[in-house]
Amino acid sequence: MNTLDFGANPRILLLSRDGATPADDVSTDEITPVRIMSHYDDRLARFPYTGFTIADGSRPIAPGAVQAGGFQVTVAGRRYGKGSSREHSPAAEKLAGIRLVIAESFERIYRQNADNIGLFTSTDLGLVDRIRAGEAIPVAELVAGRDALAAAILAGGGLLAFGQQHLRDAQPSGAPDAARPRTLFEKIVERHLLRTPVTSASPQVGDGCFVRADWRFIHEYYTGMAAHMLHATLGRPLALHDPGSIVVFEDHTSYTGESPAHLASGLVPNMQAMCQAQRDFVSDYGLRNHRTLTEEEARADDGSNVAGISHAMMAEHYALPGQLVAGTDSHTPHSGALGCVAFGVGTTDMANAFVTGAVRLTLPPVLRVELEGALPPGVAAKDVALHLLQLPAIKSGGGVGKVFEFGGSALRALSTDERATLTNMTAELGGLTGIVAPDAETVRFLKERRGIDCVLEDWMKSDAGAAYSEVIRVDCRSLGPMVAAPGDPGTGLAIEQLAQPVKVDIAYGGSCTAGKREDFDQYHAVLAWGLAHGLKVPAGVQLFLQYGTTAVRDYCVAQGYDRTFAAAGARILQPSCGACANCGPGSSVDAGQVTVSAINRNFPGRSGPGQVWLASPATVMASALAGQLTSFAQLRAGH
Repeated sequence: MNTLDFGANPRILLLSRDGATPADDVSTDEITPVRIMSHYDDRLARFPYTGFTIADGSRPIAPGAVQAGGFQVTVAGRRYGKGSSREHSPAAEKLAGIRLVIAESFERIYRQNADNIGLFTSTDLGLVDRIRAGEAIPVAELVAGRDALAAAILAGGGLLAFGQQHLRDAQPSGAPDAARPRTLFEKIVERHLLRTPVTSASPQVGDGCFVRADWRFIHEYYTGMAAHMLHATLGRPLALHDPGSIVVFEDHTSYTGESPAHLASGLVPNMQAMCQAQRDFVSDYGLRNHRTLTEEEARADDGSNVAGISHAMMAEHYALPGQLVAGTDSHTPHSGALGCVAFGVGTTDMANAFVTGAVRLTLPPVLRVELEGALPPGVAAKDVALHLLQLPAIKSGGGVGKVFEFGGSALRALSTDERATLTNMTAELGGLTGIVAPDAETVRFLKERRGIDCVLEDWMKSDAGAAYSEVIRVDCRSLGPMVAAPGDPGTGLAIEQLAQPVKVDIAYGGSCTAGKREDFDQYHAVLAWGLAHGLKVPAGVQLFLQYGTTAVRDYCVAQGYDRTFAAAGARILQPSCGACANCGPGSSVDAGQVTVSAINRNFPGRSGPGQVWLASPATVMASALAGQLTSFAQLRAGH
């Protein structure tokens, strides 16, 4: 195929919120809402853009409309495909007939996923008029300016075919080059770099390469799709590369039987079939598997179950300083808090990695975030993340595809759990990953939580003089409790800046970002104070607390936190994802409901049809007690 020919009367779909301007920040939640992710085959063709929201809050694109309309080209604005790493989005577009997506800029994972399945993308908005005029667009022009690897994958018909041809026998690249000062990220990548016939032995920023991951993990929203495409392409049985380094999680679907979105759409049987597809794959290939418990199973648990949200589980059980971790989820950078390189990939990337051991990576620039000074009492890592997200340079896409290396005196004072909040939310910042150089705190965490005596090696830090694309400095002494207004994590403001009171109906504490041990310390501190001062959750507010892992649950029970939570009026949920992905209790059921949540993103429809405000764990609990958005300091001052 040398050209893309769209015919004399091409159908071009403009995604616009106002009817005229290409829409910015179209997230993968809007392209393919989480409720339809149980589909992993040709049925996805019915669903592209069914979550797309326009200015009046409505969603004008119905299931089947894109396919029925014969659309071939989609046009949008900046940061197209932000958010989740779900490959369902470009897959649904391509299956519906979309051959080219044109946008001002793309998020890294979305564009890489599109490459991997042969869906063309371009940032040249001038193509629109040419296509309307009936001009065929040369493929060489569409891949011009892309890295050579992306171009080769597109020309070769996608990543799976490319991998079978070039990656089966890829070997380590060799000894690292210590001739120049390097960042910790660069050092780790060098130690995992693979030598292939189509990539450079010394890749530079922007070059495509392949690396060998110490750990590859996947969860139930992706395994069925990966298995389907592998078996369809390569047959059965598969020869998996180093299956001992593959970890499988069933962590998103424990509460779908109580999920309003799934019940209303009749999707619970689909979700069960999706989970069964993963369980069959695990059984067929003898893979390591962690499955979260239902409420009934949890009541009968003898403590032997070790499970929870994949990202927290990787930090609690697997990832180590200096390692490289790839997972099928945009919040995989969570483990970067331990001093490893951890990043999210799409389904085809992981399918290819299953059979070749090679993980695709486009080498990114490294950005340094210096957190200076000391955080004031009551200000948490979540507040820092929300502050970073509202910076104009970040909101305009300045962090897209980059590595965020966190350092500075305030960072060094943070616990590993708090550091993980920052690296986890690198996904919201648009970055490939977040990383923190391992130090004495890392050693403490690994000893206390995992019983590991970790010895840090001299190379596990960035060199003096290492090059950064830019340095962002934050005077943490000036920060206070933050919230992000509904619609996007980048709409942050100090809670004191709220123009008027915001009544809340739902308060939710949990998710990979905020389901860790020290998040629950924060939840408990506020609720215990409230009980001591005669406060409980008001009758009109629902409070949900969901543990991130069984270890966090067991810690809270041992500390007696569960009794405090119950006395305050919270419903306790077993370890797993939930309302964060609209997959269980805590999701809104009505567009008029307002939620304050400790989750990581609040895109339209992400946690139900209502409005979601993001906040720190302490602010979420204070707001639950007050019945309106309130920081812990404001709650105490007003009582």
